[in-house]
Amino acid sequence: MITSDLVWALGEQVESQSRSDNRREDLEDLMQLFIKVVDDTSTMEIMRFDLSRAWVETAHRFRHPSVTTAYEKVLSLLQNYFFYSPTLETQHGRLISMREECKDLPSNYASYQVHTGQLNRAIETLERGRALLWSEMRSFRTSADRLAAVNLALAEEFVAINSKLEQVTTSTVPYGIIEAEGSIREGPGIMDPFGPLVEKRQKLLEDREELISRIRDLPDLNNFLKPPSFDALRSAALRGPVIIVNPCKYRSDILILFHNSPPSLITTADDFHDRALQLGDRLVKDRKKYSLESKQYQKALRSVLKDLYELVGRPVVEEFRKMKIEEQSRVWWCPTSVFGHLPLHAMGPIPSDDGVKRYFSDLYISSYTPTLSALIESRKSAGGLGGQSSSKPSILLVAQPESLRYAIPEIWTIQRLDATVTSLISKKATPRSVVESLRNHQFSHFVCHGNLERGKPLDASLRLYGGEPLTLLDIVRSRLPSAEFAFLSACHTAELTEESIDDEALHLTAAMQYCGFRSVVGTMWAMIDQGGQTLIQDFYKTLLSSDEPGVPYHERSARALRDAVRNLRREGASLERWVNYVHYGA
Repeated sequence: MITSDLVWALGEQVESQSRSDNRREDLEDLMQLFIKVVDDTSTMEIMRFDLSRAWVETAHRFRHPSVTTAYEKVLSLLQNYFFYSPTLETQHGRLISMREECKDLPSNYASYQVHTGQLNRAIETLERGRALLWSEMRSFRTSADRLAAVNLALAEEFVAINSKLEQVTTSTVPYGIIEAEGSIREGPGIMDPFGPLVEKRQKLLEDREELISRIRDLPDLNNFLKPPSFDALRSAALRGPVIIVNPCKYRSDILILFHNSPPSLITTADDFHDRALQLGDRLVKDRKKYSLESKQYQKALRSVLKDLYELVGRPVVEEFRKMKIEEQSRVWWCPTSVFGHLPLHAMGPIPSDDGVKRYFSDLYISSYTPTLSALIESRKSAGGLGGQSSSKPSILLVAQPESLRYAIPEIWTIQRLDATVTSLISKKATPRSVVESLRNHQFSHFVCHGNLERGKPLDASLRLYGGEPLTLLDIVRSRLPSAEFAFLSACHTAELTEESIDDEALHLTAAMQYCGFRSVVGTMWAMIDQGGQTLIQDFYKTLLSSDEPGVPYHERSARALRDAVRNLRREGASLERWVNYVHYGA
C-alpha cells in the first residue's frame, strides 16, 4: 500500500529534479517510484491520476523511455475516473473540475508521437482522447449487425445492456449535486446522493465488459469495440482530406489525413501555440465587447480571419497544391483546442494577382466534424424512410415567428419549396411534437431562438412555443433513423458555452449529428435578424435542383451552403453574417 511518506518522497524528488535539469543520476529511481505509485490499486484513483500526470511531465521533459507508458497510463486513469460518474451531466462536471489537469493530455501525447515520427499513432491518440462524452454515447449505439450474424443471442443481450446504460447515462440530477460529484474530492458521502443510480451503472458496465470479452472470442470479432485503428480512421477521408490542427506547448502540427496515402505533416513555427490562443481570446473578447453589427467588431473579425489565414490557411493551401488537391474539392476540419472557436472555413482574404478578394471557402468547400468517428458514422447507410434515395426529401419546418422578425419570410420560403413540407409553427411546436415529427422526416429546418447556458452545455437549447426548450440532452436521447439533414437557423447552435471543454464539442449541431442527422448547418454565434430569406432561398435552390447523380441530397448541403454564403457576401453582407454559418458532417 502507498503511504503518505512515499507520496511526499516522490513529490520531493519531482521538485528536486525540476530544479536540476542536468541531474540525471537518480532519474531511473524516480521513474520506478512513479510506476510503483501509479500501479498501486489500493491508492485513491485521483491520487494515482495526479501522480501519473507528474510522471508524464517528467518523462516528457527528460525524454525518458517511459514517456509512452506514462501517457498510456494517465489517459487510462482519466477515462476510468471519468466514467465512474453515472450521468452525462456529472461526467461533464468531473471534466470541468479537472480541466486544467487533463485538457492538454491528448494534444501533448500526440505532439510527442509526431516528434518521434509516429503520425498514424498521433491521429489515433487525438481521436481517443477527445470528445469523451460523444465517444461513450456512440459506443452505446454500436451496431450489432455483424455480431447478430454470428450469435443472435449475444447480439440481443449486447443491445439490451447498451439501451439500459444509455438510459442511466442520459438521466438528470439537480445541478447542486452535480457540482459536488464533479469535484475531484473523494471520500464518504460524495456519491451518496446518487445511491442506486451509481450501483446500477457500475453493475451494467461490469456486465457489459464481461459480455464484450465473450464477443471478442468469436471469429473475426477480436477487435469489437476497441479504439479504432488508423486504418479504420482513415476512411473518414474517403470523400476528401481531413485537416487536424494540434496546438501544443511542446510543438504544434497540422496533420492532413488522406484515404489512400500516408498523412501529410505540416510543421509550424515555435510561436504557433501562443498565436492560436491569442486569436481565440481576441475573437471571444471582442464578440463580448462590441455589437455584432458594429464597425469595431467587423474590424476585429477581419483581423482574426487574416491572421488565421497566415497561421493555418496559407500552409494548408500550399500543401493541397503540392498534393494536387483540386480547388472546389470538399475538405473537412476536425478542430482541437482553441480551433473549436475559430472560423477556419472563412480564413482570408487570400492574396491574389487580380485583386479579387477570395477566402478559403472560395477555394475549398469546408465542413467540420467533432471526431473522425462521427464523420465515418454520418456516411453509413440511412434506414427508416428509404435512406439515401434519389427522391426529394420530406422536410419538417419548426418555427417560432412571434419573437423573430425574419421568421415569416423564411417560413414562406420553406413552404414554397418543391418538396413535401410539414409545418410545426407557433403553438404546434412543442418539444414532444418536434421530436416525434423528426422521426418521420429526412430533412428538418428550425427557425427559432437558440440559447446557451453558461457552464451547462447540456442545457443549450432551441426555444420552442412559449419559450419551452428543446435541450441538447433532449436531442441526445432521440433516435432518428430517418434523419439526413438539419438546418438550424438559430443563434449559437455550433457555439461552445463558456466554462465548457473545447475538445468535448458539446453544442447543438454536434448533438443533431449524434442523434442521426448526417449533415447539419449551424451557427458559430448569435444571428442578426436580416437577410436570412435570401440565403435560405439560394441554399435550397442549389440543394434541390443541382444535378449530381448518385449524390444523396444531404451530401449536397455543404456545396449549397458555400454557394449561398458566397452570394450573400457578393450582395454586400457584413463579414459577421456570412462567416457565421458552418457545415458539419457528410
